[in-house]
Amino acid sequence: MSEGLNKVLLMGSLGADPELRFTQSGQAVLNVRLATNERYKDNGGEWKDKTEWHSVTVWGARAEGLGKILRKGSSVFVEGSLHTSSYEKYGEKRYKTEINAANVIL
Repeated sequence: MSEGLNKVLLMGSLGADPELRFTQSGQAVLNVRLATNERYKDNGGEWKDKTEWHSVTVWGARAEGLGKILRKGSSVFVEGSLHTSSYEKYGEKRYKTEINAANVIL
């Protein structure tokens, strides 16, 4: 069996204030929306900007601490891994991919 690597590195700005909540067992969970911007030249030689939006989840004590200081517009570097989950909405199965942050640097 071959080994794999699931690692994500992102640097961007928060598009909204983070949302801090707690699980039933009392563990802190911080959800943030991170925007990353890329600038490129199109076929006509004009510069274009492209923004990608990422859902990032931080767990535990780090989530509580970051929840107190992060705000919309904050610049952060995130290191983590991709995690895909599924849920049902209106009888239809849907999927959500997010980044589970192992490290967040301001």
